[in-house]
Amino acid sequence: MYSKELTKGTLLPIILKLISENDKMYGYEITQKVKELTSGKIDISEGALYPILHKLEAEGILETEKVFIGKRVRKYYKITGTGQKYIQELSAELNDFINTLTLIFNPNPL
Repeated sequence: MYSKELTKGTLLPIILKLISENDKMYGYEITQKVKELTSGKIDISEGALYPILHKLEAEGILETEKVFIGKRVRKYYKITGTGQKYIQELSAELNDFINTLTLIFNPNPL
């Protein structure tokens, strides 16, 4: 598992990428999908996930839909139109950052 310090700056783009690829997702589903895709190397805690989701909702990047499952309510998060543009910009910035890190950590690619 990667350290929290290393993954902290990538949680927001990871969360948005997953939601955008899956139309809508609920919190626990996001944590499990990240764990599955990364073979457990990235583990998003609820304490890290929900503040990000709430912030994105407040900024209009995400919207929620409540679904009743029996007596429980499941809150699904969906990307808004504004969020789609934000994800494109964030993905471009992250890819550029990864390329820059590659220049530092792998300056002589094979």
